[in-house]
Amino acid sequence: MSELLHFVYKEEFWYISAFLNSKEVSGIETAKKIEDFINYKFKHLTPNDFYRQDLKESIIDMVQNVSIECSWVSYLEFFPYKDENTNRAFNTLGFFQFKVEHYPDQPSKREKLKPLLIQQIPYLLLDDLKEFFKDTFYNRILIDVESPVYVFLTSNNTKPSTIEWTQENIEKYKKLIGDWTEIYSGQWEDYSETLYTKRIENNLSNRLSELHFIRRNSGFVYMIEESYDKYFESYMIKYVLDPTPKMRAVLFALRSINASLDLLFLKTQSEMFQDLNSIEKKIQNLRLLRGLIQTNLSKVYNELDNNRRQHYTSVLKHLLKEFEIESVVKRVNEKFTTIYDAMQDLYRKKSQEDQQKAGRHLNILNLLVGSDVLVGFTGIIIQGFNLQEGTLFASLLNGIVGIIISIVLSLTIFYYVYIRIQLKKSDVSLTVDAIIEDQKGNVVLIKRKYPPFRNYFALPGGFIKKGEKPTEALIREVKEETNLDVKVESKIGVYKKEGRDPRGNVHTTAYKCRVIGNFTEMRGGDDSKKAELIPIDQLKTIELAFDHKEILRDAKLG
Repeated sequence: MSELLHFVYKEEFWYISAFLNSKEVSGIETAKKIEDFINYKFKHLTPNDFYRQDLKESIIDMVQNVSIECSWVSYLEFFPYKDENTNRAFNTLGFFQFKVEHYPDQPSKREKLKPLLIQQIPYLLLDDLKEFFKDTFYNRILIDVESPVYVFLTSNNTKPSTIEWTQENIEKYKKLIGDWTEIYSGQWEDYSETLYTKRIENNLSNRLSELHFIRRNSGFVYMIEESYDKYFESYMIKYVLDPTPKMRAVLFALRSINASLDLLFLKTQSEMFQDLNSIEKKIQNLRLLRGLIQTNLSKVYNELDNNRRQHYTSVLKHLLKEFEIESVVKRVNEKFTTIYDAMQDLYRKKSQEDQQKAGRHLNILNLLVGSDVLVGFTGIIIQGFNLQEGTLFASLLNGIVGIIISIVLSLTIFYYVYIRIQLKKSDVSLTVDAIIEDQKGNVVLIKRKYPPFRNYFALPGGFIKKGEKPTEALIREVKEETNLDVKVESKIGVYKKEGRDPRGNVHTTAYKCRVIGNFTEMRGGDDSKKAELIPIDQLKTIELAFDHKEILRDAKLG
């Protein structure tokens, strides 16, 4: 029966959540560049771009007859988020919005569009945007690549027309409605009735002439043509479409905070690296972000309490439930508690260690500063020999004691400075990195398995263990990450610029190495997904972790 009805495609809206640093890049200008880039890519598709080869010709025809307008929407303009994986800093939370219309001048083709075809295009879009944002210029923008592109499909007509959307008719056409409502969920013919019953739950419209569905990754709005022309721009966009990407941006921010807390907790458990001051600052910033989100959510709850638009408040309640906002907030709060407990344990441990160190240093300083004993001892000697102060011998003795006191004070000052330097050094973690070339103009890079800079290419290397020489650590780390045996040939330099490593105050020493044997045994290891030989002439186009591009430049590569 459902095959007798068809929704006529009108237009669609895409949304992608993002963080942006407005001090370094313009969201408006970037949106225009994205629009131009997508239009170019869509007109130059290759067979490898398609998930469904059987739909290739139809998809090519669609993307070559599409109108796309991209814009940037700032949602929280003060949101100082720092990505723990890449150490990139942002100050704004928002989303890129795309207004999309297939076949704007070909109504006959628009009428034949079905969700199975429509769902292919957002997949292409997300892949293209991943490529677009690899450009180093856009390091100040972080898009949500973990979630699908959110798609709102709209329709203003059906074939045949004039149908009342009673619950009976919704149930009757639930397979058709379900396919338009959740376009990412597949279109298999043998899906169960239970699945489609679930898809048609929560029709948010109060009218029999309309359908309003909002799901986690897509939504669908149907309005009769007269209502669409009158109310879609003035009401539906403001009270149904716009709140959806805003709530999704909140979810993106909460997930990002949650991921950052996970990484910080792992740092508290690492014996290799425990920069407490750095971790504490990061936690304080994440608390600020959590507060900004909760303040923003309080506005939503105020709307629920005070707004008398029943339809609008139904949408807000549904969005909170659909995106599981309260549950995610609860998990984030619980994670803050967990990391606070971990930090308290570390502070107690560090306090005990500091007290022990302070006791040792204090004993030595007391011994050195206790030179006033010499002064008293000199007085006793003078009195014992019945020497009058001012006599030649007494003056000579005082002079000798003065010299000794000066030496002791100098040693005291030197020791104090030494202790300060050693304490400062104790907050520094040391790493090593290896530059390994072959004889064919290639350099060895590993793809990192763990944060920071997960999935980024980097030089092989890692932390120096206690009691280990830098060159010993380098040979060990290269073996663990690439399975290569190397000999250290020369030192490239020491790199300790502030902020070079998201984990805190980490200094690295880079060395040029030579492989013992050959490269046939090379493979990924403990901390690397894979190890590869990358042509030197491609290094400029590859985004590397940390400051490894600078290291390669100093090694006359890249």
